[in-house]
Amino acid sequence: MNKKATISIDGKNYDFPVLEGTVGPDTIDITKLYALTNNFTIDPGFTSTASCESSITYIDGDKGECYYRGYPMDELAEKSTFLEVVHLLWNGSLPTKDEWFEYSEAIKNHTMVHEQMKSFFNGFRRGSHPMAILTSVVAAMSAFYPDSTDVNDLDQRKIAARRMIAKVPTLAAMAYKYSIGQPFIYPDNSLDYSENFLQMTFGVPAEKYKINKVLSRALDKIFILHADHEQNASTSTVRLAASSGVNPFASISSGFTSLWGPLHGGANEAALNMLREIGDVKNIPKFIEKAKDKNDPFKLMGFGHRVYKNYDPRAKVMQKTCHEVLSEIGKKDDKILQVALELEKIALKDDYFIEKKLYPNIDFYSGITLNAMGFPSTMFTPLFAVARTAGWIAHWKEMYLDPKNRIGRPRQLYIGEKPRKFLELKDRS
Repeated sequence: MNKKATISIDGKNYDFPVLEGTVGPDTIDITKLYALTNNFTIDPGFTSTASCESSITYIDGDKGECYYRGYPMDELAEKSTFLEVVHLLWNGSLPTKDEWFEYSEAIKNHTMVHEQMKSFFNGFRRGSHPMAILTSVVAAMSAFYPDSTDVNDLDQRKIAARRMIAKVPTLAAMAYKYSIGQPFIYPDNSLDYSENFLQMTFGVPAEKYKINKVLSRALDKIFILHADHEQNASTSTVRLAASSGVNPFASISSGFTSLWGPLHGGANEAALNMLREIGDVKNIPKFIEKAKDKNDPFKLMGFGHRVYKNYDPRAKVMQKTCHEVLSEIGKKDDKILQVALELEKIALKDDYFIEKKLYPNIDFYSGITLNAMGFPSTMFTPLFAVARTAGWIAHWKEMYLDPKNRIGRPRQLYIGEKPRKFLELKDRS
């Protein structure tokens, strides 16, 4: 049975098809609304608007569930590896043994960046924020790899995708090293994806970097948990930029720019700073009262989510990973973690938080974990970007296979001046 929705305007009815997804809410197709009625819709923040059809990620916010290509994301984080998940996001299936060998070897062969890119870094001031550097150097990849910029060529799109997922960690580590005045560390293809990133970030030429399996596995989980999240701000930005036909490196760079915002990729840094501000378990009641006070600007960071109206499934995995990391490095009794645990415990029982569905999200624990691993807060968003590059590319690839794809061109409700007559300067009072 074909569903339809009827909209009545000035006594005249218009029917629009209702599309059914695999799971989740139905969607009213208003593509012809303007042509039929001379009306637009308005939806600030796109809270009720589907911008595209996608088969990559599905979130059930009410149940607190997230699926990558049908697989529970938290299960993948526990049982899979980041590069396997990348293959899943890009191709729709986990790799077979033969596919894994070809694909993983290809990624390893692309981990180094063009040697002249080292000179590009020298144009930045020492101490520059790593995201300021990354947004620039990722876009600049189109100048260094012009043989994979034609978005209409399937082979070039494949090469560009593999280059980016392989090289972005290298560039992120280089951005960090440059910001602290240390020499760049070349990739080591004998290591896995997360091990390699850790050694490029924390290794130094003077001594061999020692791999810690607990930390590298924790980082791999963090990458998986951040790999994709439906049509969020940065993913939508990548799709919109790509709809113009711009080269893939510029498209993905636009995602870095959007992610940099404190309401998006910078949220875990804000949550960590909040926990530091609270400082001690005994101070929690005071800060909870501040959060409830409408006249107080203080906000509890790391609680609530635009989509999730239940416990963020990523937060459950992140909490466990946080404990593993702190235990491994001898900080099991970390004061900040104790504040986090007690704050979570109180908030989950408090009527105010329950009524507003303010459950802990992934940012609540990820900042503590990354800080314990040795990453400064300036690297939190670059780490997020390394992971989310996988999802951005998946959506970028999907978009170019969609026959309905066209350049994005939102409309507006104009509330400015009506047409008016121009007066010469001498005639204006």
